[in-house]
Amino acid sequence: MNPGKSLLPATVLNLAVIAALHLAAGPNCSAQPDPNWLDHDRNRPQPPVVAPATASMQEHAGKPPSDATVLFDGKDLSQWCSMDGSPTKWIIGNGYMECVKGSGYIRTLQNFGDCQLHVEWATPVPPHGEGQGRGNSGVFFGLDRYELQVLDSYENKTYADGSAGAIYGQYPPLVNVCLPPGQWQTYDIVYTAPRFDDQGKLLSPARETVFLNGVLIQNNVQLTGPTSWLERAPYQAHPEKQPISLQDHGNPVRYRNIWVRELGKPGKKEFTLPVALLDSYAGKYDTVEVWREDSQLAARIGGVKFLLFAESPTHFFAKTTDVQIEFPAGTQGKPDRLTWSVGEGANEAKRDR
Repeated sequence: MNPGKSLLPATVLNLAVIAALHLAAGPNCSAQPDPNWLDHDRNRPQPPVVAPATASMQEHAGKPPSDATVLFDGKDLSQWCSMDGSPTKWIIGNGYMECVKGSGYIRTLQNFGDCQLHVEWATPVPPHGEGQGRGNSGVFFGLDRYELQVLDSYENKTYADGSAGAIYGQYPPLVNVCLPPGQWQTYDIVYTAPRFDDQGKLLSPARETVFLNGVLIQNNVQLTGPTSWLERAPYQAHPEKQPISLQDHGNPVRYRNIWVRELGKPGKKEFTLPVALLDSYAGKYDTVEVWREDSQLAARIGGVKFLLFAESPTHFFAKTTDVQIEFPAGTQGKPDRLTWSVGEGANEAKRDR
């Protein structure tokens, strides 16, 4: 790395202002008047007190706000894995993680929907290649669906909707405020996940507001669907909460100081588990049938199907009814039983042989 002088410290943004810009028309908008309270109601709960973030410098990363979930603090990759859930082959350096060519994308273990995400990144120095071949990576929401481009766009021309700060293939950044290669740059992103009805019809599209190095470059844009290279792909229904991922595009791009703040109504934590683990849970257990659908489990209880969400590697829940399923911890191979409940109690079901 060539950190250079601190030409542009990463700005500590007013979190409330960013959220207001982005979520003003959103499905979980907290800025709208609440009919449950009078104007100036003295009994209305006060906002929670949060210690703000501190600015990052070229020489060192700043400190996340006190209510953030830290995804990478420069020390370990425990919050990340390969896309299939296996350990990542990305490497740790002096306070950063670095993409290893051919290692594949990495994703968070935890799933996120509406959120504010802070990511700091640096492209290789000296630079190699040109256009899309120079310092290419990306920040994805919705697992691998919606990409905010990472690229060395300092004196490096490429197609506008593929430059740094672009919602790839859809929206070029409003301005190019990229620093030279080797210097740390900062994304502050407010993401609103798309919503779908029970039949998979789109109710509201994904949206993003993005600041690059403290400058607004995407202003509450509505994504037309998943980002892609060769087509304008349509939306396909998926869970509201999905992992965040970083792209392996063959360049040793570095990342540091990654944190996220979940927005909207708080709920249970959700995780995307390895496919092999989910497959081991699939089977018939007395009156309960369990199978995998893509990266989730589904179950049929009393003839009714429920899509299950992982709260831990062994505990799953449904969102339409208070259905919970627990598998034994520490099981090697396929578990021989599970525990299920609807609203109360606990029922053990043994796997059919």
